[in-house]
Amino acid sequence: MASINPYLIFNGNCEEAFLFYQSVFGGAFPYIGKFKDMPPAEGNPVLSEADGNKIMHVTLPIGDGFVLMGSDSNSASGEVAFGQNVSLSINAKSKEEADKLFNGLSAGGTVTMPMNQTFWGAYFGMFVDKFGINWMVNFDENEK
Repeated sequence: MASINPYLIFNGNCEEAFLFYQSVFGGAFPYIGKFKDMPPAEGNPVLSEADGNKIMHVTLPIGDGFVLMGSDSNSASGEVAFGQNVSLSINAKSKEEADKLFNGLSAGGTVTMPMNQTFWGAYFGMFVDKFGINWMVNFDENEK
């Protein structure tokens, strides 16, 4: 079955927050990437230098099987309102499971990013369910 982890979004201080969380929980960041690390793609906005230096994605394993994840918002996505800055991230075991969970949980909600292949090698999508909860669904094809 899929695992679920919290995903926190910040208004520019994600790196500071995750360095703080790391100082408390310990551990190492298996991945920390900035928006400037994204390859250029059609439809992606051109980011300012300040936005390019913000955190696109960071993960911090905590305990046995639990991962705290986060990113910054940027000028293209707008500032996040606290209380709306937490998503539940599902890591599916297969592409089929990812589609089933995405389609089931997003029914009656609003899809903000349809399931699709990403530049980081995952099959990924996002939505807000009919109860206002933010979700991310991810299948890492490289971790079979």
